[in-house]
Amino acid sequence: MLAKKKTQNRYGQRVTRVDAPTLEEAIAAAQGLTDDIEGQIEIASQLIGMPEDEVRPVALKLSARPARPERPPIADRVLDRGEGAKVIVVERRRPRIVAR
Repeated sequence: MLAKKKTQNRYGQRVTRVDAPTLEEAIAAAQGLTDDIEGQIEIASQLIGMPEDEVRPVALKLSARPARPERPPIADRVLDRGEGAKVIVVERRRPRIVAR
């Protein structure tokens, strides 16, 4: 834990905890920013304040891991009724309305 930040608001005092990212979180953030492995190592090491030599083995191990399986394309999720037209199911979530 890095620090606790205390702020005053109309409801009283609020304490916000600030944590440094873990090595895996820093590498995941770096992977989202660039595809270049050396760039990922540099970004992750700067995020957590570790030397690049300590970050490199973990970054290489995590980059070799297969990515999360993506959702199948929409065409695979279309329901087929056989001889008739295909049915596509679309769901919509209504926005949450707060009554005052």
